[in-house]
Amino acid sequence: MRKIANFCEYFVICSGSSDRQVVSIADAIEEGFIKQKVKASNSNGAKNGAWMLLDYGDVIIHIFNKEIREYYNLERLWIDAKRVRIPKD
Repeated sequence: MRKIANFCEYFVICSGSSDRQVVSIADAIEEGFIKQKVKASNSNGAKNGAWMLLDYGDVIIHIFNKEIREYYNLERLWIDAKRVRIPKD
């Protein structure tokens, strides 16, 4: 991202199949960072699960429910960014 935007190094976009799963994904990410002694500088989005944003400075994480992700289509907005696939395991 740094080549096209100066506010972060990585922009993670993911989605859950339900609002509850979105909240669970956000909680798991936060727990993982806390174990590494890293706290989000900012987090936005209601715990209702439609959309959540976790800002870790150089890494910004968007977690959407499927419909909201399709609506905002951030992949289209950042089409020039290099994509990095993260293995499922």
